[in-house]
Amino acid sequence: MNRILSQLQLFVSKSSILVGGQAVMEGVMMRVPGAYATAVRDHEGNIQIDRHEFKSIIKIYPFLNKPIIRGIFGLFESLKIGYSTLQWSANIVEGVEKNEEASKLAEISITLFSVLLAVSLFFALPIGLTSWLFDQDQDALSFNLISGLFRITFFITYLLVISFMNDVKRLFQYHGAEHRVVYNFESGEKVDIINAQSFPTQHPRCGTSFMFIVLLSAIIIFSIIDSIVISIIGDISLPIRLLVHLPMIPLVAGLSYEVIKITARKGDSLLFKMLRAPGLWLQNITTSKPEDRMVEVAIVALKEAFGDKFEEMQGKEYVAEAIG
Repeated sequence: MNRILSQLQLFVSKSSILVGGQAVMEGVMMRVPGAYATAVRDHEGNIQIDRHEFKSIIKIYPFLNKPIIRGIFGLFESLKIGYSTLQWSANIVEGVEKNEEASKLAEISITLFSVLLAVSLFFALPIGLTSWLFDQDQDALSFNLISGLFRITFFITYLLVISFMNDVKRLFQYHGAEHRVVYNFESGEKVDIINAQSFPTQHPRCGTSFMFIVLLSAIIIFSIIDSIVISIIGDISLPIRLLVHLPMIPLVAGLSYEVIKITARKGDSLLFKMLRAPGLWLQNITTSKPEDRMVEVAIVALKEAFGDKFEEMQGKEYVAEAIG
């Protein structure tokens, strides 16, 4: 934890840059300004690369680059890239030839299933259980505190359960490799396996931390929304609560995006340290110590993403403004 806190001190006065990524099957995707690249080790031990030029819709339409709004669009872009790179890595690991039409269909199917699962498990079920087990429907704050505790419990339980799966264990190791390489790049030190392995596996702008901030933000925003509804119509039923909360999910995500950016930069503030702490603790589940071969893959992904600009970018100290 001390190493993590010392690294956070670096964030206060450094230039920011969009660098981040995610773990995929037997590999890592790294995203940098203008491009992203995925590196995956195939069944023969070779590292396969898939690189794409990419310009964010926020860059194309600058009016979208406003607080909260940018978080909503940025999250959807990250999900789209994440699903496509995950599908590509699965094809490489399984030795399957890529079929564009099938891949597109699989991407849509996985996206729909993931959204349905997330909405059901972390949204509808906690609200339904709270309404069924507790007589707090008309008390906005109490109701959302209880349902929020259900969400957090389900989230932690879900992470713990999947962490016992062998494939997920390796995915979490690659997740740790991604974080260590990003830390290494941010530090200004030469990006190599030895240096990267000296950094923490927990990162303050990890998707795990982001999700925890989403769960906390939802308690506040849903409490406010419920209070407004109750003040207007006098009471709030379960169907109305579901219908009102559902459209608010993008708002919660956008607000959480801004919160996690602020908490990562405000390294000395006690309040922001407290907000970061649960997410960093949860990363003890979602990240683990990577093998050198895994770190090598993450480094290749970062170098390929930057392309010819890597040597120019390396050696400077940055704040990596990305969630991964």
